[in-house]
Amino acid sequence: MFDSFKRYRLRNYHFLLILYVTVLTIVGIMVIGSAESSVQGKQIYGFIGGFILMVFISLIDYTFILKFAWPIYAFMIFLLGLVQLIGSNSNGSTRWIAIAGIKFQPSEIAKIFIILFFAYFLSKYREKLNTFKVLALSGVLVAVPLLLIVIQPDLSTTIMTAIIFVTLLFIAGLSYKIILTVLGIVVPVITIVLIYIVQHADAIIESDSSLKYQVERIMSWLDPTNVKYSSKAIQQQNSIMAIGSGQLWGKGLNNSQATSMKNSNYILEPQTDFIFSVAGEELGFVGAIIIIGLLILICIECILIARKSKEFSGRLIASGMAALVAFQSIINLSVAIGFLPNTGIPLPFVSYGLTSLVSLYIGIGIVLNVGLQPKSNNRGGFL
Repeated sequence: MFDSFKRYRLRNYHFLLILYVTVLTIVGIMVIGSAESSVQGKQIYGFIGGFILMVFISLIDYTFILKFAWPIYAFMIFLLGLVQLIGSNSNGSTRWIAIAGIKFQPSEIAKIFIILFFAYFLSKYREKLNTFKVLALSGVLVAVPLLLIVIQPDLSTTIMTAIIFVTLLFIAGLSYKIILTVLGIVVPVITIVLIYIVQHADAIIESDSSLKYQVERIMSWLDPTNVKYSSKAIQQQNSIMAIGSGQLWGKGLNNSQATSMKNSNYILEPQTDFIFSVAGEELGFVGAIIIIGLLILICIECILIARKSKEFSGRLIASGMAALVAFQSIINLSVAIGFLPNTGIPLPFVSYGLTSLVSLYIGIGIVLNVGLQPKSNNRGGFL
């Protein structure tokens, strides 16, 4: 581990990536302070702690970390299993655990652990990836944490984690024949399920089944004007109006305007799931574009690091983090503007949530270490 430190060169340290995540987090802290001032201080502490962890982890050889891939996987399963035993319930979901006075959400940490473990696993079995044995084993290994997340219940995080896994498979070289075959099955099945939900929504909701909550969200998205679902649709409708009302420059952070959707408490969970609504209203189109632009730049930096990685496992780690930030951002933004049903996915580096923020900084720290060891690295002094 320490021998690698001698090979690091300062010019390979991606300061731009650090700049992007830092600026985005600071913007997020300011918007959070306007949305819910009582939690702004906690987010600042999370930023400081996450930043320190990022710098420290960026100097640890990622190949050394991957030597503990199986213990990392086991620890992830342990944490997710612990949620079912001692997890605290909030709004009908059990997603958090508290140890030594520290409350955190294991499913957020699991996203980073999934990237690390499968970077190791898929790199090791790269040549045999398209065999039934390896694909089946991969499916079983990812199914365990996904099952533990979905029963919390947390369907949105389950889907997000599955997307990360599928992205890693694709980058690892999954055969196009397999991809097309799976798409040929999955797309019609999803279409049939959606048609069934639309046709039998009332019966499903009245039966009070475990799918009731998800069906209500889907129907409120598909038919927001329907009186039956309008109460569920109002959150997204208010979000769209808030973003539109910001116009070009916005109404200003911490404004006291009576016409503000946030000030009138028309936006629920403004500091987490719908933080972009507050940003759009108070920072306007310009502020919203800056946030989106920073998210894109973070993804681009991760991809550039992936392309220059000396190891295939490093490429998977950097690409996995790019996928996490990209898809999670797309889902959150799509919900805020009404393109997707409400999912409860936070906006990376912007939404309030210490576990999510610190986990992202840990992931970026590992990506930075991948960047410190490019293919053309000339071994010499730190400079």
